[in-house]
Formats: sequence, structure tokens, C-alpha cells
Amino acid sequence: MALANYLVAAAQMTSTADRARNLATALRLVEEAADLGARLIGLPENFAFMGPEEQRLAGAETLDGPTLSAVREVAARRKVFVVAGSIAEKVSDPGKTANTSALIADDGSIVAAYRKIHLFDVNIPDGARYAESEVVVPGELAVVAPTSLGRIGLTICYDLRFPELYRKLAGFGAQLITIPAAFTLFTGKDHWEVLVRARAIENLAYVVAPAQVGRHSANRQTFGNAMVVDPWGVVLARCADGEGVCVAPFSRARLERVRQELPALKHRKL
Repeated sequence: MALANYLVAAAQMTSTADRARNLATALRLVEEAADLGARLIGLPENFAFMGPEEQRLAGAETLDGPTLSAVREVAARRKVFVVAGSIAEKVSDPGKTANTSALIADDGSIVAAYRKIHLFDVNIPDGARYAESEVVVPGELAVVAPTSLGRIGLTICYDLRFPELYRKLAGFGAQLITIPAAFTLFTGKDHWEVLVRARAIENLAYVVAPAQVGRHSANRQTFGNAMVVDPWGVVLARCADGEGVCVAPFSRARLERVRQELPALKHRKL
């Protein structure tokens, strides 16, 4: 039977090309969140590496590689669930990877893996260009994992702009949705909170949105504002600027009450 009440945490990081430092920071933040009592802890997109493309490709790993193995070890030791933001996962195409988020259970097992469907191909007016489809193979499947914490839906960053994916997750019974992100500063300042809260409101679900923050390289800066949002769209917790974690309660009674008082999910026609 799923837990009725527990704490969830969203981590915020400034990942760079220093893999060792990134992983050490991620593991430290998981430990900090566990110390605060969190049972589900989310890491940001690209938590293990944000740097030159050739180095990203060279460092791509399988799901049983050293990065996720380290996260699995701490998850099992601290008896917590961890959404391992996303990593560059090896695929058959040598010039590309998948952008993959893994849900790790409190026994250290990988219970679900989601490969980012919507790829970020944008020329930002601040001068930055992103062409994720040139180096990433898109995923095809929406993923909801049944766990002892409830049904958890997995998404990544740019997916946030495509509400049809989240509606599908709601249709699969998602009660909590994760959105690990590396949202650009230019778009994030105007769109991040609005969209995160909208996805929670539309789907009457909790949202845990870990985030990258700050300056990662000369031409890449992210917005941060990692947050936890409840099914009514209330921001329950938000990270301050810089690296850290924010923690908030998940209440099954709150979820069920909101869905009963506003049964919009039952009124869908399309």
C-alpha cells in the first residue's frame, strides 16, 4: 500500500564539465535531503555533466554505469527514492545519446527509465543556440512507475512545454510528476514557474521540479528556482539561489481532496 504522507525534495545544482565534482555534489545533496527526512529526492537534468559536446558524448554511460551506480548506492544506504535527473545514456548510434531520467527505488534498484521525448532546438535571443536533436535520440514512451510512494510520472525539462504528455501521464494515473530541468535563464525568468504550476493544476498532481542554476560555461546560464508544487498549483517549497535542496510534504489526503472537489480529470472529452 502506498504511503499516505512523506517528504519530497528538489535539488538545485550548477553542474559543469567537472564530472567528479558534479557527482560529489549530487550525492551530497541527496544526503542532505535524506537528513531532512525526504523519501523522494529529485536531481536536475544533466546533473553529472554540463560541458563541451565531445566530452559529453565521450562520457556517455549505460544505466549500470558508474554514475547511476553511485546514486543507487546512496539511495539504498539511505532508504530513499531518487529521480536521477538525467544522464547521457549510450545508444547504438555512436554520434548520439539518449537523455535519460532514471527512477531509483529505496533498495537501489532502477524501477523506471524515461528517455526525453521533446528535444530542445532553439536559438535564444541572448545569443545561445541549442540543437539537442543533433546529438540526442528522442524517446518515444510516456512513463509512469507504480511505487510504494504512489504512481510517479517522469518527464525532462523541455517536455514541460507540451501539455499533451502530462495529460497522458495523468491518464496513466500519475499522482506525482517529476520535471528535472536545465531551463535557460532567458526563458526561465518568464516561463518556468508558470508552466510548472500549470502542469500541476491541469493534472491535479504534485510536481517535483529539480533545476540547474547559474553559470555553467561562457555561453550557458540557467534559471534555477527548483520547486515543489501541490495539485492546486501552490508552490510549497523553492530553492534559493545557488546549490541546495528544498523540501515539502506530499499528502495523499490533500491529493484526493483536490481531485474530489475539482474532478476535472473525470470530465475530459478528448
